[in-house]
Amino acid sequence: MTTVAASWLPLSPGERSVAIEVLVNGPLSRTEIARRLDLSQGSLTRLTKPLIESGLLIEVTEAGAPPEVRQGRPSQPLDVVAESRSFIGFKITEDMVYGVVTTLRSDIVARHDRPLTTHEPAGVADLLAEMTAELAAAHPRLAGIGIGVGGLVEDRSVVGESPFLRWRNVPLAGLVEERTGLPVVVENDVAALVEAETWFGAGRGLDRFVVLTIGAGIGYGLVLGGRRVPNAEEDRGFGRHWIIDPSGPLTPDGERGSAVSLLTIPNIRYQVRAATGRDHTYEEILALAAARESMPARVVAEAARALGILVAQISNFVMPQKILLAGEGVGLMDVAGDSVRAAIAAQRHPRAAPVALETKVSDFHDWARGAAVLAIQVLVLGAADG
Repeated sequence: MTTVAASWLPLSPGERSVAIEVLVNGPLSRTEIARRLDLSQGSLTRLTKPLIESGLLIEVTEAGAPPEVRQGRPSQPLDVVAESRSFIGFKITEDMVYGVVTTLRSDIVARHDRPLTTHEPAGVADLLAEMTAELAAAHPRLAGIGIGVGGLVEDRSVVGESPFLRWRNVPLAGLVEERTGLPVVVENDVAALVEAETWFGAGRGLDRFVVLTIGAGIGYGLVLGGRRVPNAEEDRGFGRHWIIDPSGPLTPDGERGSAVSLLTIPNIRYQVRAATGRDHTYEEILALAAARESMPARVVAEAARALGILVAQISNFVMPQKILLAGEGVGLMDVAGDSVRAAIAAQRHPRAAPVALETKVSDFHDWARGAAVLAIQVLVLGAADG
């Protein structure tokens, strides 16, 4: 069983707000924290005192001017010690488990991957426990585990449904907690990625933010007021019924002309294989399209147009400040980015503000990092409620 690092006491709502503000945006002066949270200096002093005593926050030397030119009482901004705790994040796929160790600010400091040879829940939990023990040998101050799974997750603990693992109602958090002695939080993998980007990535500080992922499936996450909007239907068909072209391709996975049919890696490969009789990897298809090989080029062009329409529709309805396009399939932008942007423009009002579209090629360790952020949230928030 893994040794659990000493945790901090549960936080009050006020303490939690201060802790999150410093964790995400620090180091910050007390004056700046008070301004951001609309607190009096007295209230801020009362809230920060237990956070400093517990070791969650520390006073750091003011950056900038040398000591001799500072006026009055030296300013001591507050910050967190990112290396004071470590967190494990796991991303479970159909045939692999990808693991990372991160700091309190989600910087990856170690990676550890293992083949997944069974989908039996106890066997998967055993593997996660083995990987945790191996990681703990080099990172003894582990404070929690986050697990990302493709599928429906309930109460951040039970995998209600996962088509990739063929699971229903699996209490994964409990199984792993029993084996490791660490607090465990489980979440849909796209939701975990959205949380990570909201706290520490492309969406930090934004009020309206969207994450759109393309890969084995289509993922969508919405942030309003700086907080992810939970969705009871997460990963239960987004994109499968979002029809881009009613006369588009009918594939084994998705309605005719849906975002899934047109954009996902398995269905792009299926379309090329059905038309040519040859099986290619996704990367090979993109290379053939770039070389103007007729059928791969046609399929990639249709995918690019579909992506542009999807991004434009999201922009028209949600009006986000930024859309982050992530996942294993975003190599499409390298080959057909101009076509994507042309399709976006065609679906937007001529005077509409340009869509702030950021592209991030994500590997499975990025997804695992997202899961680790869930564990960070649990420790700082004091509960698995996001």
